[in-house]
This record gives sequence, C-alpha cells and structure tokens, in this order.
Amino acid sequence: MRLSVEHLKRTFGDVTAIDDVSFAVDAGEIYGFVGPNGAGKTTTMRILATLDEPTAGDALLDGVSLIQQPERARRTIGFMPDHLPTHRDMSVDDYLDFFARAYGLRAAHRRRVVEHIEEFTNLTGIRGKLIHTLSKGMKQRVSLARALVHDPGVLILDEPAAGLDPRARVELRELLVALAGQGKAILISSHILTELSEICHGAVILEHGRMVGAGSIRDLLQEQTQHLIVCLRALSEMALLHRDVVALPGVVAARPVGEGLEIDLDGDENLAAEVLAALVAAGHRVVEFRSRQGDLEDVFMNVTRGEVQ
Repeated sequence: MRLSVEHLKRTFGDVTAIDDVSFAVDAGEIYGFVGPNGAGKTTTMRILATLDEPTAGDALLDGVSLIQQPERARRTIGFMPDHLPTHRDMSVDDYLDFFARAYGLRAAHRRRVVEHIEEFTNLTGIRGKLIHTLSKGMKQRVSLARALVHDPGVLILDEPAAGLDPRARVELRELLVALAGQGKAILISSHILTELSEICHGAVILEHGRMVGAGSIRDLLQEQTQHLIVCLRALSEMALLHRDVVALPGVVAARPVGEGLEIDLDGDENLAAEVLAALVAAGHRVVEFRSRQGDLEDVFMNVTRGEVQ
C-alpha cells in the first residue's frame, strides 16, 4: 500500500492553509509529519482522512484517488484525530463494537476482531469502563483501537502522543513499530521530535502551509546537519567555559544544554580532538566530550523559522 500526496492545496477564503504539498509513504514505513502550530498538518490529515476536500491537487492510494473515491479510501485508511470525542454512555467495548458493525463486520467474526484489537492495544482490562471516565492515555489507546478495527493498510495519526505520560509514550511507540512491521503505512504528526526520530523512516516538514523538507531521516540529516555536534561537560564555570569554547577555531556555535554545552564544529573528528586539547591546555577539567548524531529536531530547527498562520 502506497499513500501519495500530489501538489495538495487548501484555501479558506484568502487564507492558504496548505500550498503545493507532495510526498509519499510506502507500506511498512513510518513518516513523521511535523511543523509549528498552524503549519497545516491537521488540515492535510483531514483531507487524507476524507473529512475535507482540497482546493487543488490529489491524494492517491496505490494510484486510486481518495478524493474521487472517498468511500473506497475509508476502508483502507485508519484515522486517529487529536482527541477522542466524549461518549458518556458508551463503554470501551461498546464503542469498538459499534465501529466494527459500521465497517460491516458480522457476528462471531466481529467479536473476534474486537477482542483481538483490545488485546493488541492493551484495553482488555478496561473494556467495560465508560469512555468518559478514562485517562488521557487510555482514551488515546481507544482512539487507536478504533482506527485499527477494520484492519486498514494506512494509518493517519494526529498527535497521538499528546498529553501521554512517559510510559504511555513508550508503549505507543512500540505499538507503532509493530504496526509498521505488519506492513502498514503510517503518517504521524507530533511535536515530540526526539521520539519520532527513534521510530520514523522519514519525515515531512511543513511551515506556513508549505513543505520545507521531506525525505528519509538519513537524507534530511545529510542535507541539513552539516556540522559535527559535540557534547561537552567540564568542572568549570559555565560562562567561562562558553567564552573559551566559542573563541576556538572551527567552533560554529555553542549552546547550554543541561549541565554542559553542545558545540557545532565545522570539521571532523580531527578538529574535535584539537578542541578538546585546547580546552584541557586552558585549564578546563573536561569530564565529558563526545560526538552526537543529529536527529529530526536538529533538522526541524534548521529548516523552520517558527512561522504560523
């Protein structure tokens, strides 16, 4: 299953929410969909979920337009919105059973599917609880379970990790990796970029409705993070350490991170060794000095300016 977005555009009066957005996600891939608030992520996802129509452009599932054939697309796409509507009189099991019926699952087969989804998303223990009584994390699990009930080939997830505690975020990442392993194409929006870097094969970055970066994580890093990043910690006064670091040849930038500095070097490991030697010679007692691989957060900060609309 391949999801292709081709020159998508959506306007609301004089406001252009998304402008000429194109990308593709293949079966078994997880793509991060990132950007500042107001960048157009949710608008794009709503179009892909057939809840809105574009002003121009198209989106295809294995070559079939989901704009022209939305009913066919809805049987192939699972959409998880950024919040689960409150249903005060429905239990978790009733809610999932309702959607299984809506997708045409019948009798014993429907029961087996719902029970399997509840087990996969770890909802078995709360299946009888009313949805409005659940925590944010449990509601997110129910929302994901609902998106999976018809076994879609494509998952579109809008901020699924928002408001989750650390354990719930880890468990969600594990679920997404397992789903990609089943061959599902996954598009996920999130502001937690360090966590996306751990599971995503690629990313699409929007700002002010326009695409400012797209491709595999490796390609994006090679394009945007051209400096060697070094983490430095020393038993020195921070202001003095920072002053001496930025004065060294080859140091592009230095910024406080935790109890130390993160340094951008315009060179390779030979330059890093020279910087370390110079700091030691200057009397700084260095206790940590290591290179760090760039991640999606570095790419995001390089290609965006924080523009919103």
